[in-house]
Amino acid sequence: MPLAKTIVRRALGLAVRVFFREIEVVGAPPRGVRGRLFAANHVNGIVDPVVLLTATDCEVSPVAKATLWKTPGLSLLLDLAEAVPVVRKRDEPGAPPGANDSVFEKVGDHLAGGGNLLIFPEGTSHSEPHLLELKSGAGRMLARAADKGGLDLTFQAVALEWEARDTFRSRALVQFGPVRRVDELDVPADELPKEITRALRDDLRALLVEGATWPERVLIGRVTELVANDTTRSNASLAEHNALGRRVKAANDALRDDDAREAIAASVERYYELLGRAGLSDDRVVSGARPVGAPPRALLWATLPLALVGAALYYLPYQVPRLAERMAGTEVDVVSTYKLGLGLLAFPAWAALLVAASEALLPRPLSHAAAAAALASPVAALPWLDRLDRSRRATRRRLGASGSPPSLEALREARAACVDAIALARDAVAATGYEP
Repeated sequence: MPLAKTIVRRALGLAVRVFFREIEVVGAPPRGVRGRLFAANHVNGIVDPVVLLTATDCEVSPVAKATLWKTPGLSLLLDLAEAVPVVRKRDEPGAPPGANDSVFEKVGDHLAGGGNLLIFPEGTSHSEPHLLELKSGAGRMLARAADKGGLDLTFQAVALEWEARDTFRSRALVQFGPVRRVDELDVPADELPKEITRALRDDLRALLVEGATWPERVLIGRVTELVANDTTRSNASLAEHNALGRRVKAANDALRDDDAREAIAASVERYYELLGRAGLSDDRVVSGARPVGAPPRALLWATLPLALVGAALYYLPYQVPRLAERMAGTEVDVVSTYKLGLGLLAFPAWAALLVAASEALLPRPLSHAAAAAALASPVAALPWLDRLDRSRRATRRRLGASGSPPSLEALREARAACVDAIALARDAVAATGYEP
């Protein structure tokens, strides 16, 4: 079982690093961490725990809804991860009161004995632009572990931010918050679960960029991008964008001038509408720099022959994850789950078939060369896939917009109007006494 668990963990780690162009991890705990509960926001289905479990070096057991064990194949993975099943009222409304009492006992023993736990205290994966109200389960589990004599118990919020959560080859940010010690919480024992829940909520909100509505969240993201491209390098990390986004959100909350807020919204909407018609991104307007993560052109062109082989060999399995959007329907938060799950089935099986066919049908050493190409060519194709996806998105933006593409001069004028509106709003915020 330990060997199988290691193999599965490494396979999942490889899978998420192929699915995402970059996974940026900030403040990950060291391998030797013991007796800690990790609590994360939950907006991307099963992808959330997979990314978190592969982003840390310490052993962590996740808490998962009991219905997942009914999925063929997934139950084995959950058991290998030593996941803890929890019965949710929404899944089993007929479950008797106290259905999870044995779970809390088991988790209490696990934490008190030095084990680590991952929980999503919102209780469900969702598509809201902000954190949902946290359930008290995490606090109750830690309180139970403390009752059982657990020493040095700690908890830590983990914030997940996705550049485009349902898009293949996007970027992800995993940020670990401050470590809190249970024995430093100066509250009565019966108030401990509530105090832990409150601390986790505050820490998560301090790490996430939220919006009351999706239009507000989109506006905050766009203003963040504009400010970042003016003040930082074009390939700023997701952590830098996140920190700036939280400052923009705080300033937006402090702004009391409705006219200034409306001026920003109108100018930003106008500018991004023009960007869509031009098929460009803001950083390209500012500096003309190569997109984030793009490899040097010489290296890209040198790998083109192998990339073309990969595109041809893997064309059929590449179509399989595209079924995910049809399977997910309106549940945007599980699109990545379907894509990753189908990809984990389709690509390894197809690679094994290609290797077996190479060895069976071709003479040696040609068979070995063909097998090596079957394994290496999809890796060479990934940077080209990133490049083509960016081109496709730009084309879709142009086709989806009305009117002729604007000139670069018109784009820069529209951008200058955004910058001016942001500056006026900044002055209005400063007048309130707010200091970022």
